[in-house]
Formats: sequence, structure tokens, C-alpha cells
Amino acid sequence: MLALDYGSARTGVAVSDPTGTVARPLDVVEGAGTPTGLATIVELARREGAERIVVGLPLTLHGERGAQAEETERFVAALKGVTELPVDTFDERFTTRLAARHRHAEREEGAEDAVAAAYLLTGYLTWTTGPR
Repeated sequence: MLALDYGSARTGVAVSDPTGTVARPLDVVEGAGTPTGLATIVELARREGAERIVVGLPLTLHGERGAQAEETERFVAALKGVTELPVDTFDERFTTRLAARHRHAEREEGAEDAVAAAYLLTGYLTWTTGPR
């Protein structure tokens, strides 16, 4: 699986291991909503053998959709138009804050975005494989 922490300037990318149990930061894509950015994401998904893409949906603290969530939904629609992979959204509240606390995120600009995507993917993997 490939996870995206979408931002209009930078989008963090994370990937899971083949078993779908461990997530790791992978990369940062500049201008992900542009044709070049979308092509880069599709290429990363192909290169990593992803079978699904999950995009963090930035809901408000009350679980509502604000302007950022609407922008993310437009990005998701554009992404669905350029890939045949299933694209899901997943509540990303608090992933950026968690990533900011991560030591690696302080070392390199943009790394925080990829770490946030890894937190997002970890939550998604736990949610999809946990007990029902």
C-alpha cells in the first residue's frame, strides 16, 4: 500500500511492507496535484508494487470537512483519474503532530510529511486488519 499525506505544496509518501503490517516513510512529492506530481505518484506506486493508495483526509477536530478536506477530495478525484488502483481516504487527524515529534522529521525539510504519511498508513493498516 502507498499512503499520501496530501498538501498543495508537498505531499508525504509512505509505503507498507508486502505483508501490509509495517509502514515506512518513502518520499515527498512537490506539487502532487499537478499533472507531473500525479505522474510521480503513479510511478512510485508502480515501483513499490502498491495494490492500493490511501490518502489522508484532514477532518476538523469535530470530524467535519473543511476547506482543506475539500481540496484533498479534489486531489483524490484527480488521482483516481490517472490510476487504476483503488484509492481510499482515511482520517488523518493528529498524524502531522505525531510526525513533528518524530526525531527523523527534524533532520530534513519535507521529511515530516513522509513521516506523517507513515503514521497515516499505520493507522489505516491497523484499522483494516483489526478485530471487527
